[in-house]
Amino acid sequence: MPANSPLQQDPRQCYSNNNKKPRPTRITRCRWPPHRLEQDFNADAPNQKWVSDITYVWTDEGWLYLAVVLDLYSRLVVGYALSHRIDRALVIAALRRALFRRKFPREVIVHSDRGSQYCSADCQVLLTKHGLVCSMRKRGDCYDNAAMESGNHSYKVDT
Repeated sequence: MPANSPLQQDPRQCYSNNNKKPRPTRITRCRWPPHRLEQDFNADAPNQKWVSDITYVWTDEGWLYLAVVLDLYSRLVVGYALSHRIDRALVIAALRRALFRRKFPREVIVHSDRGSQYCSADCQVLLTKHGLVCSMRKRGDCYDNAAMESGNHSYKVDT
């Protein structure tokens, strides 16, 4: 093995660089709710359909994760949260902010990808407790959350 091989370095040095972009996480076991949005990104009134996603942004503190909830009627951000960690607390904080700002509507379709944060029991309990309808994209279909992905791209380009 060469002397400069990464396997011979101190493992703590491999993860000390906060300039590396975060990588997505994967889960293998989860019971996914049905896909209710069916790529229909139009809504006739506020609080009918929300989409949500997590992205990362560069700040003075390094990379932060940003969870966003977008109302498809107005295309406005109704909830968001920032954190150093990509976990269920991040998604729950964004959803709680959306619920509070929109005065706790019921029967809203909340569509997201199949991330472990959205699949978590705590997130599902929050959705059920407030009468929200969970929807998750189909496996391998990148267009199922296109409205939210477009919003994330616009945010990154504008800042």
